[in-house]
Amino acid sequence: MKASECRFGHCLYFTAHALARRVERMALECWKKLSLSPSHAYVLLLVLEQPGIQPTKLGRQLRLEPSTITRLIEKLEDRKLVRRLVQGKTTLVYPATAGRKLLPQLKDCLEDFNLRYASILGKAKSERVVKQMGRIIDQLDQDATPGRMKS
Repeated sequence: MKASECRFGHCLYFTAHALARRVERMALECWKKLSLSPSHAYVLLLVLEQPGIQPTKLGRQLRLEPSTITRLIEKLEDRKLVRRLVQGKTTLVYPATAGRKLLPQLKDCLEDFNLRYASILGKAKSERVVKQMGRIIDQLDQDATPGRMKS
């Protein structure tokens, strides 16, 4: 059955989660060559792009909670792909040698992922959809209930 024909196909919650699950499967397939989850890969890519980045900035860039960022960094640290340096109250995350060596493969996986969904949706449509989804998130964040966290 098509997602658009399902009982809750008109519901943002249902549709967004169905899309997220489908995209997650596609992303996992692309990143499995490196034995990294997509989330770990994106953290590592940001650390490689911005050596010495603070976990709070990683969280903002990836729209993830601080506890999630901490777990992701810990796992990458266990695998010797990143290292943390604490300076007073500030934690900085740097790529380790093994992490730097993965950069070409990380870029290949990212390109593979982008090409996979673009080959299904078309390049122009995929760019429009991603941009529109970002705008929707921004709009929902602006209208968040007072007292609720805005990422």
